[in-house]
Amino acid sequence: MAARRRGLTPGERELWSRIARSAKALHPPGKPAKSQREETTLPISEKAATTPAAFPRFRVGQSSLPSKPTSVRAPSPAEWLADAAPRMDAKAYKRMTQGKMRPEARLDLHGMTLAQAQPELTRFILSCHANGLRLVLVITGKGRGDHGPLPTRPGALRHQVPHWLHRTPLAPVVQQITAAHYRHGGEGAYYVYLRR
Repeated sequence: MAARRRGLTPGERELWSRIARSAKALHPPGKPAKSQREETTLPISEKAATTPAAFPRFRVGQSSLPSKPTSVRAPSPAEWLADAAPRMDAKAYKRMTQGKMRPEARLDLHGMTLAQAQPELTRFILSCHANGLRLVLVITGKGRGDHGPLPTRPGALRHQVPHWLHRTPLAPVVQQITAAHYRHGGEGAYYVYLRR
């Protein structure tokens, strides 16, 4: 059984008539729309330049998908940290990235949610800085690979930790962040070099 449609109340009808009286037509009667007027006044050569390119022809059995993906992948945190200029002594930076410096403390964030990990990271970094430590290791894990129908970014912690380290209250005490050497966890961990 279909629901009966409610009519407008007298107040609603009066409000609608006021709105209708104040409205102006986008295209007054008798005048063509702006796009139609421009189209009729363009010379033939300009019309050809503004028409979209023809679609490519396909043969029966040919895939309509491009052979290479056209989307551009966003750089991983390790890639954009590697591209950043070092903000510490070049010799120490080289030794650190080669895994020759041993971290003085480590924090493992495996299995934590973002809400649990952020306060734990803040507490750990500020505590290490207060104790005079210079190089610490923060382990985030690489994240699970998700092979579902929609592309997702694996490793929420791996992507979020560098952002947290670049914001207050941690930014003033952090001098350098870089991906750890493979012997200390590789892309699943970060070296955090603290200021004095």
